[in-house]
Amino acid sequence: MGSVSLPDVNAARDRIVGRIVPTQMVLSRSLSDAMGVPVHLKLEHRQTTGSFKLRGASNAVAMLKLAEKARGVVAASTGNHGRALAHAAKLEGLRAVICMSRLVPANKLEEIRRLGAEVLIVGNSQDDAQEEVDRLVAEEGLTMVPPFDHPGVIAGQGTLGLEMLEDVPDAGTILVPLSGGGLAAGIAAAAKATKPEIKVVGVSMARGAAMKASLDAGRPVSVEEVPTLADSLGGGIGLDNRLTFSMCRDLLDDVVLLSEEEIAAGILHAYGQEREVVEGAGAVAIGALLSGKVRPVGPTVLLLSGRNIDMVRHRAIVCAQPVEGTTK
Repeated sequence: MGSVSLPDVNAARDRIVGRIVPTQMVLSRSLSDAMGVPVHLKLEHRQTTGSFKLRGASNAVAMLKLAEKARGVVAASTGNHGRALAHAAKLEGLRAVICMSRLVPANKLEEIRRLGAEVLIVGNSQDDAQEEVDRLVAEEGLTMVPPFDHPGVIAGQGTLGLEMLEDVPDAGTILVPLSGGGLAAGIAAAAKATKPEIKVVGVSMARGAAMKASLDAGRPVSVEEVPTLADSLGGGIGLDNRLTFSMCRDLLDDVVLLSEEEIAAGILHAYGQEREVVEGAGAVAIGALLSGKVRPVGPTVLLLSGRNIDMVRHRAIVCAQPVEGTTK
């Protein structure tokens, strides 16, 4: 099935120099005091496009052949990969088409359009959007840059693992948002190759966590995609998954799922205690600690993966108002 290894991640790091910014690592006094161990926050939500996705998209685009670039790029996205691919394509003057479902928040659609990409809204799930991508590849010859199940994308996300251990070499645990698995697989591959004893825990939402369902089943399975505060973690992993399922199965030490209330608590803590605006997917690592579902042993690194939240929704959460579209 293949995999992504430390040399691939190191090569990606060299390739994306100047295309991304190395993001800051800070110590959270509030979480460190609450947990009794040092808790560090990797502020990747401050990345150029507001999420970690720029790393993988930039590496994958940089690896394309000239003929592939000339045809233009296309991808399915829940928002952040689309924005990252649009940005990477714009830097090189490439055509970009982003296919998304009706569940993607309007603010993410607007940002992708602002970057000059073509946006197609297709169906009610990431799987529906992927069918349109497949059609565009077959009929128009566009070059697909998948959001997670792609060696270049995984290696690009893995550069975060290198930065984390350079900043916190004594880290014992890393908490990573988990969706299709490109981020978790890349970070785990880089971190465990550098420090084999480190534990990497994936965190997702209880509502429609495709990777967790697939790991439990022992094979990729489909799940219903439903509204959630962690909208960036939605979508399937692909029944023909080539890389991320096996890498997450082999490299992750645990996977935990959060309720909508626990995700909201993570968003609220990030804003109220850390003075950081993060989206639901970016707050799940904090939520995992606050809920007690992960009990850290030794220095711990939490990845704040994205900030691209609708600010009306964010205001409702931090003001403890009901949030539309996420109740069961």
